Amino acid sequence: MQIGVAYSEPGQQIWLNIEVPDDATVREAIDRSGILKQLPHVDLASQKVGVFGRLVKLDAALKPGDRVEIYRPIIADPATVPRKDTGDDD
Repeated sequence: MQIGVAYSEPGQQIWLNIEVPDDATVREAIDRSGILKQLPHVDLASQKVGVFGRLVKLDAALKPGDRVEIYRPIIADPATVPRKDTGDDD
C-alpha cells in the first residue's frame, strides 16, 4: 500500500510517498522512507509521531493513503511567549 511520510523544520520540508506492506506500522514506514538516514538528528525515542495530525505510537498500524508525520520538539513554552496583538479588543 502507498503512504506518505512528512517532516518539516525551518528551511526544509520533506514529503515522501512510499510503498509499504499491508501490515506496516508507523515505525516500519519511517524506517523504509530513509528519512532517519537523511536527518540523523531526528530521534524517534523523544519526538512524537502522528497520522494526519493525530498522535499515535510507533507500533500503530497504517491504512492505505495515511500520512505519517514526525513532529519536532517544541522549543518555546507557549505560556511564556507573548501573544501578538490582533487588535480585536472589542
